[in-house]
Amino acid sequence: MKINIAAIPLPETAAALEAAGAEIVDDIADADAFLCVAMSPDKFPDLPERVKWVQLCQAGIEGFLDAGVVTAGPSGDRRWSNASGIYGRQVAEAAVGLLLSVTHMHVRIARQKTWSVWREVDKGTRWLAGSTVLIVGAGGIGRHLIDMLTPFGVEFIAVNHSGRPVDGARQTVAFDRLGEVLPDADHIIVSAPLTDDTRGLIDADALASCRRGVTLVNVARGPLVVTDDLVDALNSGQVSGAGLDVTDPEPLPDGHPLWDMDNVTVTTHSANTVSSMDPQLAGPVVENYRAFLAGERMPTELDVDAAY
Repeated sequence: MKINIAAIPLPETAAALEAAGAEIVDDIADADAFLCVAMSPDKFPDLPERVKWVQLCQAGIEGFLDAGVVTAGPSGDRRWSNASGIYGRQVAEAAVGLLLSVTHMHVRIARQKTWSVWREVDKGTRWLAGSTVLIVGAGGIGRHLIDMLTPFGVEFIAVNHSGRPVDGARQTVAFDRLGEVLPDADHIIVSAPLTDDTRGLIDADALASCRRGVTLVNVARGPLVVTDDLVDALNSGQVSGAGLDVTDPEPLPDGHPLWDMDNVTVTTHSANTVSSMDPQLAGPVVENYRAFLAGERMPTELDVDAAY
């Protein structure tokens, strides 16, 4: 099979594919498959009919769905896969970092640029031991979060689509029961895919139902959280702090109120970095390649009618 890789090279992934028998070609016109990395939907190329497999290197592919590029193709037999679950460990690590940054008041200290803030920090610092972390979207990222945060002495409530129990969580509920468990959380970590059902999931009503002083971390997609409602909740103290790797709008505009808040840590959608993608993709992409050739369902194959 001939595979074209764009828009940036992936040398480790290319080498792994070649070792598995694929041929990497420079021109998509010569390709049977297309591996798309670091390319926005508006730059997505017109695919020749001969391309029967497209590997997207993102886990969340809503932008490609909205742009209408994820289709079965002219012959109805084009198959697609994404990077679902591949970056779970990296994103979970970033979520832990955001949570600790907020609870330990790192932004407040850095902005004050003086040791004299120590009394405020001494009074305001929060510890994870004995707290309850609510993981909204407890898939691959959530499982890594449980592994990483368990040594801190926390308990977990998991929210997923099926409601099937998640190992390590004291309780698991489906998304339609989120409202039942929000009041039990000291910290909320949002790691769910963006779909029509999850857009605006964390809004004013959801935040009002939480314990006063709850902490919110979002490493999923910005539109899962209603930004204006979050700002209001931060101003009122209903939410004590937020760690945001993703925002709505994104990029977060200069001068936005979130930038000025000492209890908010914002990172640049860098929970997983483009520069770290190649070694993470190599193994899973080869697994997809082999499954495709065998006529089997690929491990991260998409349903073109689904949102993830």
